[in-house]
Amino acid sequence: MRVSDRARAGKMAACALRRGLLSTVSNYNRKHAHRILSVADSSGGLEVYKPRLQCRACGLPSGLQQRRFMSSRPEGKILETVGVFEALKQHGKYETGQLFLHSVFGYRGIVLFPWHARLYDRDITPPMSDSKPEPPGAHGSKEVKGKTHTYYQVLIDTRDCPHISQRSQTEAVTFLANHDDSRALYAIPGLDYVSHEDILPYNSTEQVPIQHELFERFLLHNPAKSPPFTARDTLKAWQEKNHPWLELSDVHRETTENIRVTVIPFYMGMREAQNSHVYWWRYCIRLENMGNEVVQLRERHWRIFSLSGTLETVRGRGVVGREPVLSKEQPAFQYSSHVSLQAPSGHMWGTFRIERTDGSHFDVRIPPFSLESNKDDKAPPAGYTF
Repeated sequence: MRVSDRARAGKMAACALRRGLLSTVSNYNRKHAHRILSVADSSGGLEVYKPRLQCRACGLPSGLQQRRFMSSRPEGKILETVGVFEALKQHGKYETGQLFLHSVFGYRGIVLFPWHARLYDRDITPPMSDSKPEPPGAHGSKEVKGKTHTYYQVLIDTRDCPHISQRSQTEAVTFLANHDDSRALYAIPGLDYVSHEDILPYNSTEQVPIQHELFERFLLHNPAKSPPFTARDTLKAWQEKNHPWLELSDVHRETTENIRVTVIPFYMGMREAQNSHVYWWRYCIRLENMGNEVVQLRERHWRIFSLSGTLETVRGRGVVGREPVLSKEQPAFQYSSHVSLQAPSGHMWGTFRIERTDGSHFDVRIPPFSLESNKDDKAPPAGYTF
């Protein structure tokens, strides 16, 4: 096969895969097509602002902090040429500027920088010597020895956001606002964390292959490099400034009856409220149906333990106002929420109540995870000015 033929075949393969990954989203229940994403599972009282000025919490222009309505994909398939697939990296990591398709949600994206996390996979039975003490009230869930796993901070192509918003929040990365309002959050649209195995790398001859307001602020086209995009000083400064609030350190995973739950907690900072310290975390959860049976998430049941000695129970319908269906065609749902404690650390664990098509139910375990604060950093930085 000639080089031109191979390139054409690669482009066709990329088109076909992208069409398959994104087209399944269009079949999701349309009654959810115009609902605004919630920012919390429970009544945390957080507000999402639409500031006109630059956000001092994350250092990004105000135009990036607008909430968007969710919309579903119109009927019919759209075939687009996005580039030519590259070989998957079995060893090593993808570099800044690597273009990719998300293997689960199908969106186009670009790698900003990697994170080296510790993955605690409870589907792997540890030796007795590796077992750790359980958090209070965890009812038999055991922590296991973590292994290093690479995740990436990425930008999502804004053209794809409407097509994936039924299955994954596109404004899940949030920051606390400044001290003037202790209950406000700011979201950065189109910023995500992606596991190494979810990256399908490709290359493109376009100088601006990804549409995102931060693309040209963070990345510079350099055709002499591979990948042909390098980090600008603004990206390096933003990463350094916001490292404590972006850092991904621990990932927790557990599977119950073919439903895999992955949890990633993030410390957001501390605020003073009514003469007390309130510590905030966000947590990202992905549910994946690893089997063939169609199921639907109906309820959540959380247990939240604080270092101060309090144990809170939270129950409710669905998650973030949704009761997602997990099928073979649409196996995954991902969302973020927030929790606060009046203590610098704690634990969370719980279950999701899942319903089968015959009306029967079963509980899926949410793996226990720690809520740890950065003791040396009491508040998010004032922000970075471009």
